[in-house]
Amino acid sequence: MIPFTELFRVFGRIGLLSFGGPAAQIALMHKELVEDRKWLEEDGFLRALSFCMMLPGPEAMQLATYAGWRLRGKLGGLISGGLFVLPGALIIACLTLIYARFGDVPLVQAAMSGIKATVVVVVAQALIALSRKTLTNRRALGLALVAFVGLFALGLPFPLIVLGAGLFGAVTAPSAPLAAVAPTHTSLNPSRIGATVLTWITLWLLPLVALSALGFSFLAELGWFFAKLAVVTFGGAYAVLAYMSQTVVEDYGWITALQMIDALGLAETTPGPLILVTQFVAMLSGALQGGLGLALAAGAIALWATFVPCFLWIFTAAPFLERITGHRRLGAALKAITCAVVGVILNLSTWFFLLVVFDTVTPAQFGPVQLPVPDAAGFDPVAVGLIGCAAVLLTVMKLPLVRVLPLMAAIGCSAQLL
Repeated sequence: MIPFTELFRVFGRIGLLSFGGPAAQIALMHKELVEDRKWLEEDGFLRALSFCMMLPGPEAMQLATYAGWRLRGKLGGLISGGLFVLPGALIIACLTLIYARFGDVPLVQAAMSGIKATVVVVVAQALIALSRKTLTNRRALGLALVAFVGLFALGLPFPLIVLGAGLFGAVTAPSAPLAAVAPTHTSLNPSRIGATVLTWITLWLLPLVALSALGFSFLAELGWFFAKLAVVTFGGAYAVLAYMSQTVVEDYGWITALQMIDALGLAETTPGPLILVTQFVAMLSGALQGGLGLALAAGAIALWATFVPCFLWIFTAAPFLERITGHRRLGAALKAITCAVVGVILNLSTWFFLLVVFDTVTPAQFGPVQLPVPDAAGFDPVAVGLIGCAAVLLTVMKLPLVRVLPLMAAIGCSAQLL
């Protein structure tokens, strides 16, 4: 049996080195857990990855939680999942407070212009990579286009897009013979599973109920929003950013659209799941509403509402892993959602590009259709040049993102000085 001290050391290392998004984080875990230490078998690791991709929330963090659970039970899962998030969360907290204090300084804005340009390219890269793997037939392309039009032109809510795609995939799943189900590695005790569900739902939602009852309206509203977000975050952080951006910018008005892009850029510089961008948004919103104390409280609430559900999903569903990954309709629903996510990320990519390249973008109504129309007078050629530089560094020179972000911040400062 693996000692808890060794588990702490290995997952602490993974948490500190998990830069570069889900693909790089999963590759790091594979090297540490499968190749170097042989703690997990190859087939088991891949089944766990497929399982985590079916769940809402950050799949890399959930994979780390599952690995810890498989190795040392629930306490092992708490250690591995917590260590995957905490290093990045501490860095995000520091970056947010610095940004809230100095974000309006011209030189800082110039640096952020380089980071914004990099974010545009990073999201476009995610779109291209997912499209190549997903859009392999007309059905997949149609689902992606419907999702894009629904978000970009009709303003449909993101949860409706995800739900509709999943239902369509499940209902239209092609018939196939039932696959043999591998034996589970844990006993399926209904009362124990029910107790797990009740415990974690209570832990997750009780603080939010208390905030609402005690009259902390801003923190309660923020907490319930991120709790809802945790249930619909299929497809990773890029997919949910469009929904989060629309809500926090347009509906609540907590931050501006450009601050939202800054949030993603700074989240890209830290280890841990990219969905830590929710912590940045919450802390910046709190800082703007009430200063340092409210910022720290808002960040803690966002982390709690976003990541506690990951433990709920893993500890509840992990005993059913083999059954879930072999289920025909669930697999078809996941594939349909993944296709729709391509359209969601296309919407996000278009939205980011317009906001970075044009000073003013206003909505124009054409019957039921509402489209963003940029003001040609506000076209920013420097922003286009910065996007070109970021594209060369990332796609031609293939430099790692951790190096490109500070380099683009320096280039943005240079452009401002010139």
